[in-house]
Amino acid sequence: MPQIRPVSDLRNKFAEISKIVHDTSEPVFLTKNGYGDMVVMSFETYEKLQFENEIYLKLKEAEIQAKHTNQRFSHKEVFDRLRQALQEKAEGDV
Repeated sequence: MPQIRPVSDLRNKFAEISKIVHDTSEPVFLTKNGYGDMVVMSFETYEKLQFENEIYLKLKEAEIQAKHTNQRFSHKEVFDRLRQALQEKAEGDV
């Protein structure tokens, strides 16, 4: 269930809000004059959200590209290329 708090709680009960966002990994919604104003979340939750958004955008890109080409790759081809790229990167980092 979402936590909805007045924005004044950010000043007056910061430690409590911090504990909530870290313990639950859920955002706290802050209101000002009864209307939504801000969302507070832990840095870890924010990073996870950004990562998921990046994956979604990449999948959407792939979907659009797939609509415009008939070229397809097998599972083996994709993972062989990934392994090769990782190996090249590992050799370059040494």
